[in-house]
Amino acid sequence: MSEKSIKVVSEFETESAAQFVQKASSFESNILLKMDNKTANAKSIMGLISMMLTAGSEVVISATGNDSDKAIEELAAFLAR
Repeated sequence: MSEKSIKVVSEFETESAAQFVQKASSFESNILLKMDNKTANAKSIMGLISMMLTAGSEVVISATGNDSDKAIEELAAFLAR
């Protein structure tokens, strides 16, 4: 399992969540986002929306699978843009 802590740079609205889920779904790995005491499947739009990510939120992206390192790298870059 790989993981990385990242600070969300911009507001994370429904459109951003949909784009994030689409990018996460392109990976084979199981990917989770963790914030405070919440955990969501990165491939679930409802899970991400329920986390209520905002600019400045600190999240941990974790992934398990063959492409986990690439998944974390690309998803962290998405959140940091």
